[in-house]
This record gives sequence, structure tokens and C-alpha cells, in this order.
Amino acid sequence: QVQLVESGGGLVQAGGSLRLSCTATGRNRNTNAMGWYRQAPGKQRELVARISGTGSTDYSDSVKGRFTISRDDAKNTVDLQMNSLKPEDTAVYYCNVLRGYYKGAPATGNWGQGTQVTVSS
Repeated sequence: QVQLVESGGGLVQAGGSLRLSCTATGRNRNTNAMGWYRQAPGKQRELVARISGTGSTDYSDSVKGRFTISRDDAKNTVDLQMNSLKPEDTAVYYCNVLRGYYKGAPATGNWGQGTQVTVSS
């Protein structure tokens, strides 16, 4: 079973940037679709970005144009570059393996600890 470890979160002012990284261990090379999720206090976890095994990407409307998801399969990492951050981006961010690259594809891996992103106004 693949293990997922997220890193790169922190405290940033509105308008700033952060780069999150997700490392998948437990398999030689990860070619599955991957997704970045976030969960704000009192809200459900939501998918904000996904990437296929061949590099196609898709974003939620709330982050489109500001966030960029990328992958390095040789390193088994999936990154999320977050620019023009807003206070409403404050959440714990998680990555996970997706069952496929289609809308509504469920996460299939064990959830990691996530990484906290806090955006101050």
C-alpha cells in the first residue's frame, strides 16, 4: 500500500505563494492519477487539483489560474504550486492516489497527515 507524505505548508500573507510536495513511498514508480485535496475547519474535504499519469491537469474553479499541479514520477512526487493565495485557501492540504483521471474519481490510498496552509489577510 502506498504511503503519502505531504510537506511544504506554512503561514503566508495574502497574495503570497507556497509550494507543497507529496511523496509517495511503497511502490517503485507511481503512474496513477493523483489529486491534491484540502479541508478547511468545519468543511468537507474537497479536491482542488488532479493530474493524470500522462500529465493532463484539472482544477476546481476556486483555484484555477492560481494553483499548478505537477508530477515527477522518477521521484514519486506530486507538487502543488500555489500563487496569489487568499485567506479562503486556509486549510489542511492532502494528496492521494485517484482511481482514475475522471470527474468524481475517488481517492484510493490511505490519507496522510496533511500539511497546514494558513493565509493571513
